Amino acid sequence: MKATHPVWAVLIAVVVMFAQVFGGAFPAMLLLDPGDALYQPVGVVGVTLASLGLVYLVRRFLGRQSWRGVGLTRSWRAVPQLLAGVLAGAAAVIASNALSVALGVATVVPWWDAVGSWLPYVLLNVAIALLGQAFPEELLWRGHVFDTLSGRLSPRAVLIVVSVCFGAMHIVSQSAADTPAERLLFVLQATGIGFACAAARARTGAVWMAVGVHTGFHTGNIVFPTKDLQYGVQLVILTCALTVTGLLILARRRGGHAELLERGSGGLVGESS
Repeated sequence: MKATHPVWAVLIAVVVMFAQVFGGAFPAMLLLDPGDALYQPVGVVGVTLASLGLVYLVRRFLGRQSWRGVGLTRSWRAVPQLLAGVLAGAAAVIASNALSVALGVATVVPWWDAVGSWLPYVLLNVAIALLGQAFPEELLWRGHVFDTLSGRLSPRAVLIVVSVCFGAMHIVSQSAADTPAERLLFVLQATGIGFACAAARARTGAVWMAVGVHTGFHTGNIVFPTKDLQYGVQLVILTCALTVTGLLILARRRGGHAELLERGSGGLVGESS
C-alpha cells in the first residue's frame, strides 16, 4: 500500500510527530494555566494518548497493518528491557558529560543547585520525559516506522533511515545551539539517539528497550547535569557516546550483526501486514 512505502511512511510519521505533540498538549493548554501544577503532567499524558491513538489510526486505516508490529509486547521481558534501556541511555550521557568536564568543554552543575527545590519531584520529571517524549516518539519511530520500513528495506537500511530521519526532525527543536554548525551537530546528536534506540529495537524485537534508552538519555542529564562551555564539542562527544552505545547494544558474543538485525526487524514483517 502507498502508506507503507518508505517515503510515505516517513512523511506520515513527520505529520504524526507534530500532531501528537500539539494535539496531545492542547487540552492542557485549553483548560489549565501554565503555572498550574497539573499543566505539565496533563500535557504529557495527553501526548502519550494522542500518540497511541494516531499510530493506531495510521496503521489501521492507512497502512492496513497489525498493531502487533509496533512491538508493544506484553510479556515479563518488557520491564527488564525497559530498565536495561534506561541504564544504557543514562550511562552514555553520564560518561559523555564526565568526559566533557574532564576535557574542559563543560562544567559540573552542583546537583543540589540543579534539582534543589524540586528534589522530591525527580522521579516525576523522569516520568514526564518518559510520557512526553520517550514513549510517544519511540512508539512512532522505533515502533511504527521501524516495522513499516522493515517490510521494504534491508535491516541495515532500516537502522539508517529511522535514525537519520528522526535526527533531521530536530532541526526545529529548541536547544542551546546558536550557530548553524551547532544546529547541525544537534541534529547529529539526535541521530545518535535515534541509532541507539533503533539498535535496541533491532536487538529485542520490541519497543520497550528503545523507550528505556530514550528515557535514560534524559535521566542521565538529571543525574549528572553540566553547563556547556563549548557546546559543539560537547555535542560531538555525546554523539560518539550514543553511537558506541548503539553498537554495543547490537553486539553479540556469538553471531554477526546481520543475524541480529534480521531477528530485530525482518522477523516482524509477517506481523505487520
